[in-house]
Amino acid sequence: MKNETDLTSITQQIVSAGKGILAADESTGTITKRFDAVNISSTERNRRDYREMLFRSIGMKQNIGGVILFDETIKQESDDGTLLKDIIESQGALPGIKVDKGLKSITNSEVEKITDGLDDLDRRCKYYHKLGAKFTKWRALINQGNNLPTRHCIELNMRLLADYASTVQENNMVPIVEPEVLMDGKHTIDECYRNTSVTLEILMKFLDENKVDFNAIILKPNMITSGSENNDADTAETIAEKTVACLLSSVSEKIPAVTFLSGGQSDLQATSNLDMMNKLFKTPWKLSFSYGRALQQSALKLWSGNAKNIQLAQDAFSHRANMNKLAALGKWDKSLETNE
Repeated sequence: MKNETDLTSITQQIVSAGKGILAADESTGTITKRFDAVNISSTERNRRDYREMLFRSIGMKQNIGGVILFDETIKQESDDGTLLKDIIESQGALPGIKVDKGLKSITNSEVEKITDGLDDLDRRCKYYHKLGAKFTKWRALINQGNNLPTRHCIELNMRLLADYASTVQENNMVPIVEPEVLMDGKHTIDECYRNTSVTLEILMKFLDENKVDFNAIILKPNMITSGSENNDADTAETIAEKTVACLLSSVSEKIPAVTFLSGGQSDLQATSNLDMMNKLFKTPWKLSFSYGRALQQSALKLWSGNAKNIQLAQDAFSHRANMNKLAALGKWDKSLETNE
């Protein structure tokens, strides 16, 4: 059975004092695409070296409270034999693990997807818990535009997220629930608001039905924005207002933290929008970050697989981590972006 006190303390530790989450859980296929873009060979050694470089960065301390890992990474060791997860813990952060197995098509749909991995989730949770994982992540993907999403797709995905969350808590880990209403497309910001609201409302209903402990989960949603192919210029103020209003209307106040995904936003957009929410509003939840590309991209480009560039890359990562911590505290300012 789950130990609720321990799980609650894990959620609090991850987002304490403005800290957020580094999403370093890219599948081999995804990180290969990112490596290809900067001409790095996606070998097991290079993937390990890249992530070790991030985890050893000085900016991990005080800024990052948790790191989401991929199956390969949680078992990897550095050259000196130190497990990468132990390096993370030495920096004051907790190791977590992605437990979904990616997307598969919904029957009779050419576009909409559901997330795979529930069948053997209990077994894998026990395995990862023994390896030292303190929390987990499961992503559900909801497409927008062209009469999407369908209610059927939303309900299938949110039921899976709720089933995942209860299984993870029973295995003494904190579930990050990630219902991503995708930024891709031509939709308006109001359409994103409606689609995200419905998605979150259904998620809360299913979590409650599954008797998931709301105090021991972290919600990782998208921000409310216009589609990436929409020409509307959303201001940080508008995004902050729409996003917080959506959360207030749809999300349980018992949840301790909302850590946003960056969802294709630029580094500065992701930081600025988070900062504006924390400047303008006091919410029942800590509003923080769970970023992948928006924390890593500048460091990856600088590193480019060359050991001589490690310090430059670590400095870039550390800068972004610190900027996002400040944003989670509502203390960021564009004038601080000296590295840009």
